[in-house]
Amino acid sequence: PRLMPVVPSAIPHPPMATGVATRPVTDMDAYHHKLNATVYKSTMIMRPVFEAAATANRRIVFAEGENERVLRAATAMIEEMSDTPILIGRPEVVESRIERLGLPIRLGENFDLVNPESDPRYRDYWTTYHALLERRGVTPELARAIMRTNTTAIGAVMVHRQEADSMICVLFGLYLWHLRYVAEVLARDGLRPVGALSLVILEDGPLFVADTHVHPEPTPEQIADVVLGAARHVRRFGHEPKIALCSHSQFGNLDCDTGERMREAMRILDAEPRDFDYEGEMHTDTALDMTIRERIMPHARFDGPANVLIFANLDAASAVRNILKMKAGGLEVGPILMGMGNRAHIVTPAVTARGLLNTSALAGTPVAQYG
Repeated sequence: PRLMPVVPSAIPHPPMATGVATRPVTDMDAYHHKLNATVYKSTMIMRPVFEAAATANRRIVFAEGENERVLRAATAMIEEMSDTPILIGRPEVVESRIERLGLPIRLGENFDLVNPESDPRYRDYWTTYHALLERRGVTPELARAIMRTNTTAIGAVMVHRQEADSMICVLFGLYLWHLRYVAEVLARDGLRPVGALSLVILEDGPLFVADTHVHPEPTPEQIADVVLGAARHVRRFGHEPKIALCSHSQFGNLDCDTGERMREAMRILDAEPRDFDYEGEMHTDTALDMTIRERIMPHARFDGPANVLIFANLDAASAVRNILKMKAGGLEVGPILMGMGNRAHIVTPAVTARGLLNTSALAGTPVAQYG
């Protein structure tokens, strides 16, 4: 599919050069973006993210560097972005798969590699890991073993040592398992996992859902933090946030657990001035349908449908995300790991090569570019 916008982009050049073309293309960049949009559903909403990523040359390390999707994403990064991919994997495996897939990238020329079985930085890595976690039960022997076998931990140590600017992991295994190693190494100096924000692109526009992976039963304080983080990240995509705090309770009509936590989160948010719209607590249909909302709460804080849904537990957020993907034809971008200074992102096992490229663009954007 990646060639579909490339080939048509080249077709107008010969007739334009010879004067045969009766309707010359005056803006080739705009023409290429339009072709991309016909192939990739995510193109238009990701455009501001790719433009922001183009302002810097960041090093992105992939924990599962031997995976075919990673190799294809790395190829696309090299061709479409200014960032440098770093792969963690065995060189003979990476090179043989590149050759089998016919990819035009070469180790040492287009990307860097860390070999977990034999790397000259191995001692530096395990001593760094041990120094960070020696008072959390990690012995020197365990640190050595982890730096040989755990590619997520290796990637996190590389980011900590400033050998990479951001990391991407979890093409297999559980999200929270990977998050544990990411947080142990990188959740420092004010950084901490706030929540996971999933963007689902639907036929009628984007919808953001949180927290889809991090907090099973978030406290009111954690919910408020998720709202603040979501507002910040939604603006990265060129949209103004309209955030709905969703619950089985609706504007105080039930004293259930989720309703009470959402109401307390609203009180926390109301304690300071905010520069974005939010409202709650409410049902999901009330959040998405202004007609229902006006009937129930005529003085709601924003008009139109919400574009961000915040749920009171991970089960609800994850279920909505998966239903939108599987039954409504939604395309997911992310999830975005909020609160970690763009130093790490944990994708899901179902991610495609294009999804990895989109996440690479998110990881490749300097934090200063989005607030």
